[in-house]
Amino acid sequence: MNRRTWLKTSVCWSAAALLSAGCAPLIANRSSADQDQFGDELDDKFGGALDARGLRPVPSLPPGGIIGLIAPAGPAADQVDQGAAWLAARGYQTRIFPGCRANVPAATPAATPYLAGDDTTRLRDLHTAFADPEVDAILCLRGGYGTMRLLPQIDFDLLRANPKPFIGYSDITALHLALNRYAGFVTFHGPMLVSDLAAGKQEPTESALFAMLEGRLGRGALLTQPAAYPLATLNGGSASGRLAGGNLSMLCATLDTPYEIDTRGTILFIEDINEAPYQIDRMLTQLRLSGKLNRLRGVLLGEFTDIGNDAAGGQINEAILLPLFREIFLPLGVPVLSGWRSGHGDPNLTLPLGARVTLDADHQQIRLEQNVVVQRTDKKPG
Repeated sequence: MNRRTWLKTSVCWSAAALLSAGCAPLIANRSSADQDQFGDELDDKFGGALDARGLRPVPSLPPGGIIGLIAPAGPAADQVDQGAAWLAARGYQTRIFPGCRANVPAATPAATPYLAGDDTTRLRDLHTAFADPEVDAILCLRGGYGTMRLLPQIDFDLLRANPKPFIGYSDITALHLALNRYAGFVTFHGPMLVSDLAAGKQEPTESALFAMLEGRLGRGALLTQPAAYPLATLNGGSASGRLAGGNLSMLCATLDTPYEIDTRGTILFIEDINEAPYQIDRMLTQLRLSGKLNRLRGVLLGEFTDIGNDAAGGQINEAILLPLFREIFLPLGVPVLSGWRSGHGDPNLTLPLGARVTLDADHQQIRLEQNVVVQRTDKKPG
């Protein structure tokens, strides 16, 4: 059986299994003992305990390649075509999977207006996009909520056999955690189509993403951000480790599940939006109490946007969080760099989660210690 035939067969098997199962019970319905056993089985099968070493690079996005569009979280059905046109104008082809159009606002069921289609549709899209040999990269439309519901049903065998660039942030953090841990390859905390790229977020949002996906940023490359967006070195020094993290709320939401973040030997990256200072304090304290800060090698703090209003009604400057960050992270004795523009802000710079990097807090930059993509030799441009 050749690779293309095997892949198509895998898609059919996955789809058939999902259709026959309907909306299978979520892991939240398992007992604590069942959850522990389930997590142990995943770790035993896929070697889910990670260390400081980087994960596998994925095949690069070729010029004129096909980008699969999926909506594993919230709906954006009324903006899909605009997003596809944006990619087409830059020379890329698109493959739009059904969940992208599954939830039209006027016809949304009252119970779940926050989901882009039911769990079965969104999960099938994820599996099919990875298994499709013609899809070169997978780009999420937006965040919102919904990816955690998919985690216990993911076919990690299928994903491990078909690595490719997977891009998103915010609620997509739950998928980054699961793919890094159980599929074992680098994923990209980067701009989404509807929320960022087609919405016109400023440079270098676009150029940083495609430079990384196309392989123009390889081992030894330095990641920096424009001087117009100053960084703050809260603790100096340089350290190397696997880059891990994402949205702070999602990191806390997945604690004590089989998909929780493994922070051993990592450069921890966190960011968030619409969380008041006391809520950020609570979540950081939760990470500390859970032991997730004990074996870090460095901390990269992203933006914390829309954290509330002051007494006069103006937005609170996120600089108010710096004393909290110092209190939480300085006792760790590791390099700490704050203000990295990756996540809900503008611009939104791409970070390779799972890759081995060096955080240089003194020079306020990140160095890639491995290639995050490998050039494809099996596909011609266009």
